[in-house]
Amino acid sequence: MKEVLKSNRLEHVCYDIRGPVAAEAALLESQGHKVSKLNIGNPGAFEFKADEHILENIMSFLPSNSGYCESKGILSAREAIAKSSLAKGFKNVDAKNIYIGNGVSELIVMVMQAMLNHGDEILIPAPDYPLWTASVSLSNGTPIHYLCDEENDWQPNIEDIRSKITDKTKAIVIINPNNPTGAVYSRETLLEIIKIAREYELIIFSDEIYDQILYDESIHIPMASLADDLPIVTFNGLSKTYQLAGFRVGWMIFSGITKPIQSLIDGVETLASMRLCANAPMQYAIQPALEGHQGIKDLILPTGRLDKQRTLAWKMLNEIPGVSCKQALGGLYLFPKIDTDYYQIDNDQQFILDFLKEEKVLLVQGSGFNWPKNDHFRVVFLASCEELASSLDKLAKYLKTRVKS
Repeated sequence: MKEVLKSNRLEHVCYDIRGPVAAEAALLESQGHKVSKLNIGNPGAFEFKADEHILENIMSFLPSNSGYCESKGILSAREAIAKSSLAKGFKNVDAKNIYIGNGVSELIVMVMQAMLNHGDEILIPAPDYPLWTASVSLSNGTPIHYLCDEENDWQPNIEDIRSKITDKTKAIVIINPNNPTGAVYSRETLLEIIKIAREYELIIFSDEIYDQILYDESIHIPMASLADDLPIVTFNGLSKTYQLAGFRVGWMIFSGITKPIQSLIDGVETLASMRLCANAPMQYAIQPALEGHQGIKDLILPTGRLDKQRTLAWKMLNEIPGVSCKQALGGLYLFPKIDTDYYQIDNDQQFILDFLKEEKVLLVQGSGFNWPKNDHFRVVFLASCEELASSLDKLAKYLKTRVKS
């Protein structure tokens, strides 16, 4: 039989969070090594537990709900999402324009496939959550990265956004709170992005999966609460705030003015119908999650586990010579900068791989988030304070061996 090659569409598609370095970590584990995994935002792997009332609600529905549901998702769940969104100040939200998927990741791919033709451009932040870039490439579009400014607390660089708009630009993506930087965008920044979208008639895709994971009295402002004259598509779900990553429950909300993008919504409807429906039993977690007790509120307090881990990791990183790190105001990640003039680091992926092999700690290189330089990496601070302290001690020890002579 002739060799079967992968599609050319995959040429520029990568997801380094689970890429070659993660594969090496799996190999080390198969050889009996214990690897500290500070590479992926998976709360369940670090003994974070979902609220019991959410799990009980799913169990109560399981015996009688084993069939397909509507392709958009269970109506009561979509109504709960609409109610929650309106309470946050969203404009023009209706359950009919809400789609539930097997995680936000499925919905990002779905909407990109529904919208993009060859050569269409989407503005995406750098650094980004790499699924956005991969999904645009997979859909024959062209990802165009605008810079976020580390010196301005990782806020998007408005002038850089403007400089990268062409007649092929269809939309702009924001990730707020940001993965991987931990930035929470100011009202001024959001309004500037809205101004640009209005001027150039762009759709705004707003990834807000970390909207309830906030520190130091930071305030998250939903993009869809700031304008009713633009099409805004908001993504959220149960994976992070509700510590249910493995349930694969996310949603996509079309709000604001939807008439100009009705054809796109029709395309999403077609693709949603093709996969029949998202995981139906898990959708029964949505209403109790949105309307009941939210355990995340205790975890993000100054006395809470997440805040303690965030503070410890941030302090330890900044104590390493040649490493600097902005404090995360939201989310689960830090994105430290490493002085490549001080250390012998020319390739960030090789650096992360060498550190893994030497110290059995798994991180992700900054270029895996489409950052254009080899001078950053991401740390997930879900691990316990003890594991974080041990891992970052190992990082400090290892970096001493890389100092330029």
